[in-house]
Amino acid sequence: MKATDILIEEHHVILKALDCMEKILEEAENTGTLNAVAVSEWIDFIKHFADHCHHGKEEKKFFPMMEESGVPREGGPIGCMLSEHEFGRNCVRQMKEVFESASQGNATALKKFANSADEFILMLRGHITKENNVLFMIAEQFLDKNQKETLYQEFKKVDQEFGKCHQHYFGVIQKLCEDYRVPFLNANQFHEILV
Repeated sequence: MKATDILIEEHHVILKALDCMEKILEEAENTGTLNAVAVSEWIDFIKHFADHCHHGKEEKKFFPMMEESGVPREGGPIGCMLSEHEFGRNCVRQMKEVFESASQGNATALKKFANSADEFILMLRGHITKENNVLFMIAEQFLDKNQKETLYQEFKKVDQEFGKCHQHYFGVIQKLCEDYRVPFLNANQFHEILV
């Protein structure tokens, strides 16, 4: 198992969360209101699992090691990834600003929430594709065996510091998938993230 494999497994769960939000938005379009409980759980997942834990690993461990190995930040893939992380955070802030009104049936707030959610989903799917198919391939070329092992151990340490982060948020998304009839992950898609 490699550090990038951990990130890829986390991406599988994040992509399922995006699928769930699409279903939540469909439901909101049909009912005129957001499911406050589902959205609250989803935002909590994005804030803590996707951003704090997953993006935290990338920003504090992975990207700096890539830079040390010669991959440029400015004008390169790392700068692009960091910019997209900030774009995503801004989308989530916008969703949170109108969440309460949207969940009470305010049509204007619901439209703003849906627009921000759509932008977030579109960006993050593309972002994950770029990381999985481009950035992680670059890492294979630039990082040596010792760096890869160090990164893997650093990721495991982060996960230990988060305690039951993976298990808790994995369960949150599994339940949202059940509630919104989104096919969940196969067992072979998550070896590391539940350890």
